[in-house]
Amino acid sequence: MSVSKLSSWGHYPYAPQTGREPGWRGSVQTALRDSSARFGTTLPFGNGRSYGDSCLAATDHVLMLRGLDRFIAANWKTGVVRAEAGVTLGEVLALAVPRGWMLPVTPGTQFVTLGGAVANDVHGKNHHVRGTFGRHVRRFSLLRSDCEPLECAPEENVEFYRATIGGLGLTGIVEWVELQLMPVESSRLATQTIPFGNLDEFLALSQEYDAQHEYGVAWIDCLGRGTSLGRGIYVSADHATDQRFDMPQRTVRSVPFAPPWSPVNRFTLKLFNEFYYRRAASKAGPGVVNCASYFYPLDSIRDWNRLYGRRGFQQYQFVVPDGTARDALHAFLDTIASTHAGSFLAVLKRCGPLISPGLLSFPMQGISLALDFPQHDTRNATLFARLDAIVREAGGRQYPAKDAHMSGPDFRAAYPAWQALEQLRDPALMSRFWQRTTH
Repeated sequence: MSVSKLSSWGHYPYAPQTGREPGWRGSVQTALRDSSARFGTTLPFGNGRSYGDSCLAATDHVLMLRGLDRFIAANWKTGVVRAEAGVTLGEVLALAVPRGWMLPVTPGTQFVTLGGAVANDVHGKNHHVRGTFGRHVRRFSLLRSDCEPLECAPEENVEFYRATIGGLGLTGIVEWVELQLMPVESSRLATQTIPFGNLDEFLALSQEYDAQHEYGVAWIDCLGRGTSLGRGIYVSADHATDQRFDMPQRTVRSVPFAPPWSPVNRFTLKLFNEFYYRRAASKAGPGVVNCASYFYPLDSIRDWNRLYGRRGFQQYQFVVPDGTARDALHAFLDTIASTHAGSFLAVLKRCGPLISPGLLSFPMQGISLALDFPQHDTRNATLFARLDAIVREAGGRQYPAKDAHMSGPDFRAAYPAWQALEQLRDPALMSRFWQRTTH
């Protein structure tokens, strides 16, 4: 089956993809070779949750793998699950949580596929404790156009194991993934909500509370200035111990269409940020929430990306090391506030020292910040050039899974292992991101 007009989550760059959908594992390698012969190169495409152009094929022809959505094996005594690459994290949770198991690492949406989680080596609110997703991948099957299937693990086909984790889908097609889950005593989380007045207060809070809790994350008002620069809400969390494993159904609202212009602007941002800060601050203190509310707040709004209008949006996510984080974040936030080009979503969190097995894994020990900007070619290009310089000078790096603008020199300097990945790249696979940053 062929499907057209697939896109990245940010809808920028606008490059509609046509997808071929192999329905069974046995047909994937043939589809890969056929697509390569017909178009030159292709790319695996999961559930379309990468924001920029890392999920867009250079030829605009992809292999849709969401249909590979079957569980192969599960041991609920040890928490080891093997499932096809198109299974989403939410589908894993639906089976695992009622049995007392949780994903050890999860990003901010449950709609990522297992294959996508491996390819982007996703991280979450507990990186300081568990590291990245790739640290919990026991093994996977890799299908390439130029050899027989490879089973990859920390001690088997090690080069391909390391290159595929965080390898942006370029080393082959991940057929299935075997994952070690984490035991929990509840589907709910005990939280502590703490307002903070500025960036320095956040750095002190996260330094103290992250060391005591499994999860920690902050929302910040990126329009704050002066003594309020970087004010926000910090929320730590741990799994409760009440032996409740129910998964309550959430009310899901939807954005029915993308307006011709973005309603996200300096006026609505100011109103929203003020409202959100005051509302969250009024709920300061301990609380208990279900895991979906804590991990996936935006999943309750279907197609929320349409809020940014038909031109889409770009997310800018970066991490800077601890030693330069304070000055870099001050400069970064001050630059954004001075241009009034803020973001509804502004997520600040601490990354820990645990090293990923992946060659191109994004996190480093330091502070990560993620923001969304409505697409405006001239304004974003000017702003991003200033922000890039701050990140570069601080010794930081940007996240390829969220990127649609990073320069080739910046990428290659921040990810020197890119050459090792290029040597192992399947010649039948090429993304717009890889072509843009390495060629």
